[in-house]
Amino acid sequence: MNSDGKSSLNDTPSGNRVRIAFFGLRNAGKSTLVNAFCGQDVAIVSDVPGTTTDPVSKAMEILPLGPCMITDTAGLDDVGALGEERVRRTLAVLSTADIAIWVEGESASSEGAALRAGFFEECRRRSVPVIEYRRGDSVDGLRAKVAAIKVEPEPAILDGIVERSDRIVCVCPIDESAPKGRLILPQVQVLRDCLDRRATCTVCQPEELLACLAERANGNVRPILVITDSQAFGAVREAVESFRASLPSGAPGVRLTSFSVLFARQKGDIAVYAKGLEAVASLKDGDMVLVAEGCTHHRQCNDIGTVKIPKALRKMSGKELSFSFASGNTFAIPADKKPSLVVHCGGCMLTRREMRRRIALADEAGVPIVNYGLLLAMANGLKPGDMV
Repeated sequence: MNSDGKSSLNDTPSGNRVRIAFFGLRNAGKSTLVNAFCGQDVAIVSDVPGTTTDPVSKAMEILPLGPCMITDTAGLDDVGALGEERVRRTLAVLSTADIAIWVEGESASSEGAALRAGFFEECRRRSVPVIEYRRGDSVDGLRAKVAAIKVEPEPAILDGIVERSDRIVCVCPIDESAPKGRLILPQVQVLRDCLDRRATCTVCQPEELLACLAERANGNVRPILVITDSQAFGAVREAVESFRASLPSGAPGVRLTSFSVLFARQKGDIAVYAKGLEAVASLKDGDMVLVAEGCTHHRQCNDIGTVKIPKALRKMSGKELSFSFASGNTFAIPADKKPSLVVHCGGCMLTRREMRRRIALADEAGVPIVNYGLLLAMANGLKPGDMV
């Protein structure tokens, strides 16, 4: 919180920000422009080519776009073994960018022209709008051009599911994998969306769910929506089915989903994930499964990605499988060790564009992909049609 009691701009999750990235050749003036654009010293500025070695990001707000993430990158003409790695990281930034800005310096070499042409072509291929800025142009004019670009907003998490006055029960287990003293981001974002919609939301642990359902159902004329952490699907399903069986004929129903499934709807593609579920039955002994997450975090003893997902898949398939793990910006489908299945998290820290890109990469490689929540729902006897 700020001193005036208002939420800080930095409280906006990175996955909900418009991503604006600056690209160009070494010493084109990208870092100087980023600092001028942000109105503060974000990047180190030097006349030495190659000063920026890793992407540097800054959160800020640009009206009417709203919360943005500004990223400075290394030059696309960097050389040597380290230079190749810097270029790779720069192009990885383009994968998540909503708006690209090409900074044209004073160099007019044929190599630079070729890199520029290739970059613009890659932006067209990815449908990323690109603005060209030449050294000496107006920074205010650049801001105006950026603000004028129409960036398609992501759908809200509960669009088409929750309306004003609906009653929601969020099941948030507090176990050894829960962060101390706080809720995880997907839970916080769902709660905020409920408040924005003027819905009534109750938060409980699995053991209290039956009592919460009874309280929510009292005098209610609308169905109750239960949103659970995917790791508690088993206990929550039993509680929901038990409560449904106790309801008189004509009583309001109880709908069920998970935080991860909601993010699969918002960020990814439920139809693609549902098709990916079918691949579980085709897994064979020795097959490799890639488990991918959009963020990096400290893994607990009973971590969902490295422990619970592999355990569920081995049980569901009845096969001896091997697993590889990816987190953060390291997602790729290796051609030499192509997995038989990709299992991806909900993507709360990723933009919709990036999550869709990952789905497309899996599709191009011919590898089925499924979401954490849908997989764990299936492991507990639920099908996509059983959930919201």
